[in-house]
Amino acid sequence: MRLAPTFYMKAGMALTALGCASGAQAQSSVTLYGILDTSVAYIHNSGWHSTQITMTPVAAGPRWGMKGSEDLGGGLKAIFTLESGFNVGNGQMSGSNVLFGRSAYVGLSSEKLGSLTLGRQYDPVTDQVQPLTADWVFGPIAATPGDVDNYDDSARFSNAVKWTSATYQGVQLEAMYALGGLAGATGSGQTWSGALGYHTGPFSFGGGYIHIDNGNAAFASRGKSTGDSLFNSPANAGYQSARSVNIARVGGMYQANGLQVGAAYSYSSYNRDGASTFAEDEKFHNGSVYAAYTMTAPLRIGAGYSYTRALGDSSAKYHAFVVGAIYSLSKRTSVYSMAAHVHAIGEQRNGEGSLQPAQAVVGSFDIASGASTQQIVAVGITHAF
Repeated sequence: MRLAPTFYMKAGMALTALGCASGAQAQSSVTLYGILDTSVAYIHNSGWHSTQITMTPVAAGPRWGMKGSEDLGGGLKAIFTLESGFNVGNGQMSGSNVLFGRSAYVGLSSEKLGSLTLGRQYDPVTDQVQPLTADWVFGPIAATPGDVDNYDDSARFSNAVKWTSATYQGVQLEAMYALGGLAGATGSGQTWSGALGYHTGPFSFGGGYIHIDNGNAAFASRGKSTGDSLFNSPANAGYQSARSVNIARVGGMYQANGLQVGAAYSYSSYNRDGASTFAEDEKFHNGSVYAAYTMTAPLRIGAGYSYTRALGDSSAKYHAFVVGAIYSLSKRTSVYSMAAHVHAIGEQRNGEGSLQPAQAVVGSFDIASGASTQQIVAVGITHAF
């Protein structure tokens, strides 16, 4: 997940370069930034064991990155971002195990027309809806169980072309197309998405849609998906053979006088074809609400609830609760305590294609429980630079 912009404390250096032949001077800047987050967490029901004590990030995904811009004149800039995720506990790269697995793109930005960027990027739905949800306050612990709707941006997208409009009277539009690149079948493995955000006074709203062609090594005709895998937990492991995944999400938030409340809804469809190993399209409905309140200048508390229901191929239901407190020691450093509980009911399809009793999984941690409930309690620290 990504941390709210207020957490980014950037240390960088400004570079001045000679401009074009006209003698104009172009202003360039490069900024180095990062977040370190980790906690000591107690997990009840982890991998068919009753107890696990582990070190894991909870409030934010650790990362370091560089971003920069060059003023080309006339309100036009060249921009780039390179961002890599890592594990604070052991120093290894995280996620997709790619050097710049979080972001790697370059493009142009205009004050009037917005930005056009090419490379590995977040999708428009994540950009416009995630900041309105509990994920922005609590992190991955508050995500939909198994992140079946990309609530916590488990999937980022490669070979993507994305346009983000300038903001006009509170409205911002985004569109993205990621090239599948399979010879003779240009649509295979593709991703396309569009989203809209609107901000007025204390209210913010966002919504969008994303279509992901599901690449799978077992089906050469499908090519390789431009998105990272969403099939990382027992909640949706049985749908790795899906032909495509369609996700629609909407959210709204109110923020004033230290109070922040929000609600969101998502509809996710895992669609089959003749090569799929499940009988009907699987559909997930998720509704979530949360509230956070700044009690004093350094202390923020909050709670959230989400309900997820599977229809079509299975009958699983998931009730998820999260509570947390964040105490800021400075503008760059905070300590936190968070807890989550998930209860699963009904049946879900496993990775071998059989139906089984539904397993609980907290957020996007993707830790199989082997049981109908799972709990996580964590105490940690976050430092931004």
